[in-house]
Amino acid sequence: MFIAHVLFSVSPESRPVALETLVKEVEAVRAMPGCVTYIPFLDPTDDQGVGVMQEWQSAEAFGGYTGSDIFAEILGVLRPLLVAPPVSKRFDAKLIDA
Repeated sequence: MFIAHVLFSVSPESRPVALETLVKEVEAVRAMPGCVTYIPFLDPTDDQGVGVMQEWQSAEAFGGYTGSDIFAEILGVLRPLLVAPPVSKRFDAKLIDA
């Protein structure tokens, strides 16, 4: 399993737009081949934090997402809102228990 955590810092006023942008694409992203989980969220500990937690069957499936028009559209909205570079962490993980 391939896991990606991405955190975005935006102004407090921009958080609703950033979250709405991610949430708007939930259905389409979850329907993509290899998507297991895609959960956008607001960081309750940081008034600038917006994030998305993702699980994919493989790095290749994640690559399909990052190469998609949906991903480009999301970035097109989020990039101008950023007040700092996003923090993206990617993990190759083995599911032990569910």
